[in-house]
Amino acid sequence: MGSLAFDPGFDIRSTGSPLGFCYGPGVFGPEVELRRLDDIRASLRDPGCQGPDVVYAISMDTGRDEDRSELLQHNLLFGAVTYAKGTMGEEPVHSQGHVHAVSPSCGERTCEVYEIWDGEAFVYLQERVETDPGVCVAVHAAPGDVVIVPPGWAHSTVVADVGQNLTFGAWCVRDYGFDYEGVRAHHGMAWTPVIDHEGGVRFEANPSYEADGIAVVEARAYPEFGIEAEVPVYRQFEGDPGRFDFVADPRVAAELWHGLEQQLAGLR
Repeated sequence: MGSLAFDPGFDIRSTGSPLGFCYGPGVFGPEVELRRLDDIRASLRDPGCQGPDVVYAISMDTGRDEDRSELLQHNLLFGAVTYAKGTMGEEPVHSQGHVHAVSPSCGERTCEVYEIWDGEAFVYLQERVETDPGVCVAVHAAPGDVVIVPPGWAHSTVVADVGQNLTFGAWCVRDYGFDYEGVRAHHGMAWTPVIDHEGGVRFEANPSYEADGIAVVEARAYPEFGIEAEVPVYRQFEGDPGRFDFVADPRVAAELWHGLEQQLAGLR
């Protein structure tokens, strides 16, 4: 059972063997879903590569028992994910990438709010999954950092330090869904993470797209969304359950989304 570098705000801990989570007293959580290497090969540059059998484990819907009614009332789900360390061929361990499906409850493709708990990540974002992917940004994030994925943007999570596991939490709408079609049709995202000669991560263009560059940046704070720095986002929900209503219905923050997308576009 592993201690986490950043406090999640409730009693959840990652496990390495097997990959997953355990929950403390008064905390609910499901049996984890496993994503195996064979599940994501269609999104890799080398589909026949070698790597860890279990790439990541997902706990989609966890939290304190006492918060269940508020989570349901605000149509929010808190998920936790832990990734294996290591590589998949020349690529660091990463998710296959997806766009959020249209949520039946709000009729929109929704956002996601990441919070890194352990290890280091690149949260990779691209504006769309067409041949012209639009804006492409890789956000480097360490424990305690928050990264917001705008509604409708494709995204994937990359292990930035392949010598350690990556673990994070995320706010999602309860009736979430994942759309993998566009990413799989292009054999991955527009920029593929690969391990460089020093053991770090760089991004190489995927020839299935016509991408116009990528910005690699550090995570930032989001005061415009009312998110407090260095305070677990789960505790922020407990203190103000309406704070993350923009996750369940992006229409309530239309101007904020426009501002965030303009800021991302300006990074190129």
